[in-house]
Amino acid sequence: MRITIDIDEKTLAEVMKFTGETKKGPAVVKAATDFLRRGHLDDFTRRVMAGEFDYPMTNDELEAADLEDLDAHGADR
Repeated sequence: MRITIDIDEKTLAEVMKFTGETKKGPAVVKAATDFLRRGHLDDFTRRVMAGEFDYPMTNDELEAADLEDLDAHGADR
């Protein structure tokens, strides 16, 4: 989807520098995508820390298990 945005040159230059992109459009897309990924990660971390997930295995069980054991518990590789 194409859109028009107003962004000052200094900010756009920084976005391009940090994303490693040489073109404006891909730099903005990469920055927006990374912003969303970080937001999802922050939300997930907050939910884990709040105890909103019930894991079927303890940390000790996870560390002791091999991949075949994890598959039996429904974990993805």
